[in-house]
Amino acid sequence: MHQRKTFRLAPVPFRLFLAVLLAASLFSAACSGNRQPATPAEPEGLGAPSQRGFASWYGPGFHGRRTANGERYDMNALTAAHPSLPFGTRVAVRNVRTGQSVIVRINDRGPFSKSRILDLSYAAAREVGMVRSGTAFVEIHPLKPGEDNVPPRFTVQVAAFSERERAVAYQQELARIYPETVVQSDGTWNRVQVGAFEDRDKAESLRRELAIIGMNSVVVAAR
Repeated sequence: MHQRKTFRLAPVPFRLFLAVLLAASLFSAACSGNRQPATPAEPEGLGAPSQRGFASWYGPGFHGRRTANGERYDMNALTAAHPSLPFGTRVAVRNVRTGQSVIVRINDRGPFSKSRILDLSYAAAREVGMVRSGTAFVEIHPLKPGEDNVPPRFTVQVAAFSERERAVAYQQELARIYPETVVQSDGTWNRVQVGAFEDRDKAESLRRELAIIGMNSVVVAAR
């Protein structure tokens, strides 16, 4: 006589299970209100941008070649090419669409297209989420002395709304599972963000957890 085999599903973490129950309502809310303003205000913590325009990036084809200041180009370093800024200048570059930012050091000249204001290294382009698209509309923010020595912190951005009421409603729903969810507003954008991490890998881990329940998110620099 054959015994019937029984199978048990692996237990699902309680927080993740509850998050699945909320995912559908949050997704519909995001779809109806997740609109990006065309001209966002300057981000908190940075001064007024010195330039706005399109940036591109350059990578493997130039890796190891001499830059305009005599260094070897390292596509994995956080550097950039600019038409006129002095070599060694450090600036914060922000992707206007996503809010992601990175601090880079100018060590090369370029880009050689009048329609672009900056050429980022591959590593810098990855930090602001423009590797796949190739270009992005960015802001260049000059740094005050000592600002580039602040340890980076990261958060997971799940939505951005032009209406603060929608952002707060979304935050309150998500906070039932992720209490660390907050709304960061800059006067124009109201971004719903989860957590603050000094380790980017931990932020990426949360992003993957959210992806499991169907929520698109992105790791950005925390302010």
